[in-house]
Amino acid sequence: VIMDGATLEPLKVVSTRGMTYDTQEYHPEPRVASIVASHYAPEFVVTVKETGHILMVNYEDIKNLKVTTIEAERFLHDGGFDSTGRYFLVAANARNTVAVVDTKENKLVALIETGTKPHPGRGANFVHPKYGPVWATSHLGDETVALIGTDPKKHKKYAWKVVESLEGQGGGSLFIKTHPKSKNLYVDTPLNPEPELASSVAVFDIDNLDKGYEVLPIGEWPGITEGVRRVVQGEYNKDGSEIWFSVWNGKEQESAIVVVDDKTRKLKHVIRDKRLVTP
Repeated sequence: VIMDGATLEPLKVVSTRGMTYDTQEYHPEPRVASIVASHYAPEFVVTVKETGHILMVNYEDIKNLKVTTIEAERFLHDGGFDSTGRYFLVAANARNTVAVVDTKENKLVALIETGTKPHPGRGANFVHPKYGPVWATSHLGDETVALIGTDPKKHKKYAWKVVESLEGQGGGSLFIKTHPKSKNLYVDTPLNPEPELASSVAVFDIDNLDKGYEVLPIGEWPGITEGVRRVVQGEYNKDGSEIWFSVWNGKEQESAIVVVDDKTRKLKHVIRDKRLVTP
């Protein structure tokens, strides 16, 4: 649904029904998995989960709508841009693949096998000391963190390849996060079957990835003793000095938000309130 940005009034409904890109079978109800806005044109980048198509929807003239359909991979999910904002990397998690789209040229650049069920959220961009700019994803189905080279100009031989695979603390990850002013790379594991892993995060030093990770037992820090206390989706403040984590619990159990000092990796603040239900 294309809406007016100021009023949210629906302006046009565009169907995502169509053929799967590989088997050419009609799918009556494919789901939209993620939507981002292009930095190069008045376009939405729309991923269609079951058909494996990425739609570049140009909204400049919605009466004469232009849609470019890019064949990628099936079971698309979430993704994010590289550090330049030109390339969109999106997980096709049931196919263990990350698709890369050039949003300037509106073309598929690469399909990259990473690990079992990649789940990047928006992914994490940083400069690797050897491989240059990389984009990272963690995985639902295994403990690895895949680093993909994203600089086809200055680091061409590493571009659109898994240049390194880090070993995290376990599978069941949903989000990976860093910040341009941070040297930390945080990896959550909220869907891991082990409560100890689900309630903690692994933190890598970007400048010393070979050192391995430090475990932060964030689920313990609010002082909540009941439930699994799944720690999920770290989000930085604007200046990168803090990262905030949600501590999820059951509907009838207490949840919280934990604020971590990024530089020291120590607890800075806990927010507990009965109105916080799986924040």
